[in-house]
Amino acid sequence: MVVPMIMQMLVTNFVSMLDNIMLGQVGTDQMSGASIVNQYIFIFNISTFGAVSGPSIFGAQFFGKGDSKGQMYTFRFRLFVCLILAVIGALLFQFLDDELITLYLSKDDSAEQIAATLSYGKTYMSIMVLSLIPSAIRQAYASIVSECGQTRVPMTASVIAVAVNLVLDYGLIFGKLGMPELGVKGAAIATVIAKVVEAGVIVVWVHAHTSRCRFIIGAYRGFGIPAALALTITKKSIPLLLNEFLWAAGMSLIAQCYSVRGLDVVAARNIATTITNLFSTVYVQLGVCVSIIVGAKLGANKLRDARDTDNKLLFFSIAAAVIVGACLLPVAELFPLLYKTGDEVRELATYMIVVSALSFPMMAYTNACYFTLRSGGKTGITFLFDFGFTWVIVIPAALVLAYFTDIPIRPMFAIVTFAEIIKVVIGFFMVRSDVWVNNIVDDKI
Repeated sequence: MVVPMIMQMLVTNFVSMLDNIMLGQVGTDQMSGASIVNQYIFIFNISTFGAVSGPSIFGAQFFGKGDSKGQMYTFRFRLFVCLILAVIGALLFQFLDDELITLYLSKDDSAEQIAATLSYGKTYMSIMVLSLIPSAIRQAYASIVSECGQTRVPMTASVIAVAVNLVLDYGLIFGKLGMPELGVKGAAIATVIAKVVEAGVIVVWVHAHTSRCRFIIGAYRGFGIPAALALTITKKSIPLLLNEFLWAAGMSLIAQCYSVRGLDVVAARNIATTITNLFSTVYVQLGVCVSIIVGAKLGANKLRDARDTDNKLLFFSIAAAVIVGACLLPVAELFPLLYKTGDEVRELATYMIVVSALSFPMMAYTNACYFTLRSGGKTGITFLFDFGFTWVIVIPAALVLAYFTDIPIRPMFAIVTFAEIIKVVIGFFMVRSDVWVNNIVDDKI
């Protein structure tokens, strides 16, 4: 189950990496402008993931129970919420572009560099706003398709989107293959088209394979959801949606704290994040797999089997992260050379990649703990576990280091990253308590 899920996210992150490298060849200001906007796209993507997380708990257990009608109701719920988020995101990006981008610009940089980065960022954001609707639709469909065990479908859609994005990136950024040379604008256009294609592939497949996706039968014959189920899903969903949004916003706030040390830090972190996101795909998707597999066993009332399976998946996540982190270390010094930027930026990016690689086992464990707690419907606890840790411990540390000390960016980055060890301890005791071992779909319809 997990290999196609990893491949799907891998190719998606690979596209982002290609975008980034190509823009890095055009110039640091273009890359930084797009990087700042992508912080907000990241918040939107994580928020839609949070929007489907609540319904997905029920969807996975309904699937384990063999209740396709219950799954259909969860599909309606997630599609509706994702589209609302897309509209809200589009309005914010359209009318607050100056304010949002300026948050990441340091006064210590030159006026010319600030003006150029702001201009490129606004251009990129004005086009990327068009990607929000297809991204929302894709998230709603892909999440429920994966619950049905059809994980190859989102992977195939992502592969096709990669091919489209790669060709259009090359053509529109550099003016190749008979296309106009549009630079950062071309990168945004290519991404929007690829998102439309990716969503289209999944939607068409689902409606053409109703025997495998029985939840879609009658899904658009109205938009009603039984009141009791809607209320229960809402209660479980709100903490997860808030958690994902606030966690993503927190990560962006931490990035803003780093940016206080200058636009070189923004560029270096952008380079480092690009490659670490690619490698972290393995343990991130293993966490999602935990929620699907364990959730299905809980829905089928195989509680002891669910606990045993979860222990094995936790161990496997850590082992996989150790291997992946070890593979990333040799790449740390080579990857920044692909960018047309200064030596200081490259050296700082290398350092950040090494620190991130060493933190992978911790990140993998806490990620798997989060999805374990979520699989049993303990959304209030997951909210405290994820959001609480980020906003109570990590963000205050980053703010104090950034604004009240002169500590250099390297030790600052290491301290903030390795604060994750505290979350490891919290997660260990939460999972060991078995508070998450619950069947939550009995008698919901």
